[in-house]
Amino acid sequence: MDVASYQFQEQRKHCLSNIEHWDNASAEQKITLYKLHNYGYRLLFIRNTPEGPLAVISQDNEIAVIDTDGTLNLQHQIKLRHCPAD
Repeated sequence: MDVASYQFQEQRKHCLSNIEHWDNASAEQKITLYKLHNYGYRLLFIRNTPEGPLAVISQDNEIAVIDTDGTLNLQHQIKLRHCPAD
């Protein structure tokens, strides 16, 4: 494992359960996600940002985000890390 990989691994804390991510979402995000659930969207995780929690959701292979105020953003600039299979 190289130094960069080790540092990224050390930055990650324990993985939160889906319920813990749900609990970290704002009420507005929960309402929006509840409506989108009927279209196949699911919550991946909540990313904490200076502006507040950012809900990262997916439908099939498409990623979208829900801002703290519940606004859906399909044209996001979020970058996700990919974990290689162990």
